[in-house]
Order: sequence, then structure tokens, then C-alpha cells
Amino acid sequence: MTHTWDPARYLVYADERGRPFADLLARVPADRPRTVVDLGCGPGNLTTLLAERWPDAEVVGIDSSPEMIAAARSAAPGVAPGVVFEVGDLRDWTPAEPVDVLVSNATLQWVPGHLALLPRLVSAVAPGGWLAFQVPGNFGEPSHTIRDELAAEPPYAEHTRGVAVPSSHDPADYLDALVGIGCTVEAWETTYLHVLTGEDPVFTWVSGTGARPTLQALPADLRPGFEAELKRRLAEAYPARPYGVVLPFRRIFVVAQLPA
Repeated sequence: MTHTWDPARYLVYADERGRPFADLLARVPADRPRTVVDLGCGPGNLTTLLAERWPDAEVVGIDSSPEMIAAARSAAPGVAPGVVFEVGDLRDWTPAEPVDVLVSNATLQWVPGHLALLPRLVSAVAPGGWLAFQVPGNFGEPSHTIRDELAAEPPYAEHTRGVAVPSSHDPADYLDALVGIGCTVEAWETTYLHVLTGEDPVFTWVSGTGARPTLQALPADLRPGFEAELKRRLAEAYPARPYGVVLPFRRIFVVAQLPA
């Protein structure tokens, strides 16, 4: 089945999810770009930062999820009236004209074989322009491996087989790919230590992103049992401390400039 996204669930930890975007944006030294595109904009809360950074630019947010775009359009009049939001799939998105800054935040990990997509994304950027993206790099952590292991067990396996799962590459892989097509590239990684609070906070985090396709693939009679066991295993892997639950989260960042 095709999964859908829940903007409200995704935004539970909006501040923590937004930090990598702000860190990425800080390393893009574009001066007065005319066109800026947020490819995979989600609910649009971070796209507004692009409009604040470059107030004279035409800013467009694009996402394949109608639910996310609806949420973005609903919020935009009050926070970023000049930003346009459109439904579109980054795998076949092509701008009418090359853009000056193309940003993609926590999206490419959902596109299998996305290294091969990079040349087409670069071709959408104007000479001297910028391509900047970040992807999670934590897929070997318990927050993902526990879900994979549980989903492979009966009675869940027959329903979760072939479900969408995210993946990414190391910074050096993106560096090699983009330098190889003529870009000047800065690539790095950062591990954030998010301190989460509330009931079953790691489950709340993953159920809004990486685990959502798996949860949606399960029939209604099996989902509660899967969720209960996933919560139990996650709580064991990420024990509560007096100040909250610590979720280490590795992120991969890339900023590439095209030759002028």
C-alpha cells in the first residue's frame, strides 16, 4: 500500500527536526538569489526560514504528500504569505527555469538509488547556484533496526514485506558524486543528542517518519500489538533518564555550488 503522512504527528518534535535544516542553511552563502526551492518541504514550517533568509526571492515549497502541502498552505498566510506550495515528486520535478538555490531537507533518503538522481538535481540549478541537502545517517541505530527486526517476525512479515524504508550514504559518497559532475562541495556529518520527553518519546518520533510506512502496512487487528512491542523494545534500548530520553541522531549534510 502507499503510505500517507500526518503533519501533526511529524511536527510533535518540530524544533528537534528543524535544527539540521537551520545548520544546513547557515552554510549556504548565496547572495540575493532570485529563486529558491524547498524540494520535499513537508508541512512548510521550515520553508518559511528560506523566505526570512532571502526576503526578495521567489520561494517555492514542493512535496509529494497532498496532506503535507495542505498543512503548509493552511499555515502560510500567517507566517510566510509570499511562499508558494505545490504538490510534486522530486523524482521527476523539473523547474521552468534553473533555480538559484535548491534545498532538500530529510527527503532524499526515501528515494531508492538517489545518488543517481543527483545529476538531474544539479541540472535544475543555475550556473553559480547552490544545491544543499541533508539526510539522516542513523539507519544502523536501534530506532531503525528494532523496527526492521520486529517487522520481519510473524505475524507481521507477510504484511510489511517490501514496505518503504529510508536509506542514505556517507558524506564521502555524496562528495565524490557531486565533485565528479563539476561541483565545488562541502560535506560533513553531525550527531545530535536530542533529549525527548513525554510518554514513549522515541516511538512518537519514529512513528511520524521512518516507521510510518511499516505501521500503515499492518492490518488494524495487528497494529496495536506491533506498536506495543515496538514501544517496549525502544524503551529498553533508550532508557529514561531523570531529564528525559536521549536519542542520538546522525545527520549527513551536503552543500554544492555549480561552476558559474
